[in-house]
Amino acid sequence: MHNDTPLLTPTMHERHGRWPQAVSVDDFRRNLAAVHARMAAACQRVGRDPAGVRLLPVSKTKPETSLRLAYAAGCRMLGENKPQEAGRKWEAMGDLADLQWSVIGHLQTNKAKLVARFASEFQALDSLRVAEVLERRLQAEGRGLDVFVQVNTSGEASKYGLPPDEVAAFLRQLSAFPALRVRGLMTLALLSAEAVRVRRCFVLLRELRDRLRQDVPAGISLDELSMGMSGDYEIAIEEGATVVRVGQAIFGARDTPDSHYWPAAEGGRAVNHAE
Repeated sequence: MHNDTPLLTPTMHERHGRWPQAVSVDDFRRNLAAVHARMAAACQRVGRDPAGVRLLPVSKTKPETSLRLAYAAGCRMLGENKPQEAGRKWEAMGDLADLQWSVIGHLQTNKAKLVARFASEFQALDSLRVAEVLERRLQAEGRGLDVFVQVNTSGEASKYGLPPDEVAAFLRQLSAFPALRVRGLMTLALLSAEAVRVRRCFVLLRELRDRLRQDVPAGISLDELSMGMSGDYEIAIEEGATVVRVGQAIFGARDTPDSHYWPAAEGGRAVNHAE
């Protein structure tokens, strides 16, 4: 993918919590243009076509008014972490018929029915139980759902996702669920200012995907790699991301600190921090 010159792209994690708020359609247009320009530059550095990378704007914790401004600026799919929050927004914004929803956070089985009703995409599949419930609900709704298998590439106990060495067996099991259209893999990198450590997470996902592709079960695609957020999406693109999940660089910093929004789950296991 690269030439032999090491890429020294820094993270932008120091801006976490400090991105200026987007309060008008013009703000959103400007922010989207700035992100697209950085995406294109990252593609150019490694000889990729920018058309091969999709920007997923992440609207979690933001009010409906903000989402409507993003829609007016051209956003047609929005990413949300919490299924209930996403469901409320979906119902409130039902007048926008072409607006689609991507659920990018951890899903409990009791919320699967909701996701099966409205989501176009689910990026955090890491459990057979969730796959089974989603399949049943999707069949009842007469719908299919694009899914990404979440992989824990940082090795942190606080992160959801399958260990890399369990992904192959999990993919084989998923071929039993036709309503789940497996599109690829997703990961959350280490939240670190050390770009080398962040990059390692993205390299691990790409190399895992390349290995798995050699023997992928029928009906399963591994074309997509969802990796990279506001602070590190340029590094992710350099390492092969086809989807980047960008929230704060488009919408602005969140009022609610992440620690409040993701309290530790049972056993001290933190909840997904997907943008």
